Amino acid sequence: MKRYEVFPGRAGSPLQMAEFEPAPLGDRQVSVAIKAVSLNYRDILVGQNTYFSPISDGLVPCSDGAGEVVAVGKDVRGLKVGDRVATLFFPNWQGGRADGESIAGALGAEGGGVLTERFVAEESGLIKLPDSISYSEGATLSCAALTAWNSLFEAGDLKPGQTVLLLGTGGVSIYALQFAKAAGATVIITSSDDGKLAHAKQLGADHGINYRTHPEWQNEVRRVTNGRGVDVVIEVGGPGTLERSLASVCTGGRIAYIGVLTGLAGQANPVALIPTMASINGIFVGSRAMFANMLKAIETHGIHPVIDREFPFDQAPAALEHMRSGGHFGKIVIKVGT
Repeated sequence: MKRYEVFPGRAGSPLQMAEFEPAPLGDRQVSVAIKAVSLNYRDILVGQNTYFSPISDGLVPCSDGAGEVVAVGKDVRGLKVGDRVATLFFPNWQGGRADGESIAGALGAEGGGVLTERFVAEESGLIKLPDSISYSEGATLSCAALTAWNSLFEAGDLKPGQTVLLLGTGGVSIYALQFAKAAGATVIITSSDDGKLAHAKQLGADHGINYRTHPEWQNEVRRVTNGRGVDVVIEVGGPGTLERSLASVCTGGRIAYIGVLTGLAGQANPVALIPTMASINGIFVGSRAMFANMLKAIETHGIHPVIDREFPFDQAPAALEHMRSGGHFGKIVIKVGT
């Protein structure tokens, strides 16, 4: 069997392909033939060893995979050979409020990831995919889609008729666009690329703002909302954009704080929350229960993930470079098996 291992700081690509033998199955474990894996910005940070937790040489990267069950332990009851499954970013967070134990062992950083031909997991760390979702589509759900879902509906409490601001056109933002429109919300989206803004409008975005043309884009947000601001901000930029997000949110609005695309340093002043009575929620993916709710909505509304490009397994380093370039719209997928 083949898999990729990550070696942070290594000259060239941090990814290196290696041969391995899958570990024997435990009684409650499941062996999955991985069919597809999708990338997240987090995978770049892992390769640079600039993620929240230190990365050890030889770690198998990536959290988001989908595949077919090929073997089960003797005490596995909910899955069988032939089932189509996706991985959980947090294998231990089954539901309810997160705590230190439930978010320990995140795939592809604290625990081994899915950029491998064969993945062994506890049964509780996998979830069945609906037949309407392909393996490539299913591989995009574990992190980006669930982060968007949590941000909008679990933490964001989005209601029909409200307005959402999305920063950029990466995986989380495009999923948030699809989910928000299905829920009857108005969507404003930003990008530095007019072509990407046009594509977003084809998917249903109501307003597009080019942040190079309008560097003070919070003023444009206020303008298109008639001065009111937005109910929910999907804040993937981080410290470098938070100040403008604070200026974009309405009274009583919510900012879902997700990413660090602009780096780790910024000058946003939280005192801006006081006159608006807005709130900032740190979002770190979501639980199995949230994933199940999301899958029901995906089936109900016939939502299909937006995939920018698919790469073969032997071109995983090129896929990571494509992610690093920032030229993608939606998700980047690596096809592992047929």
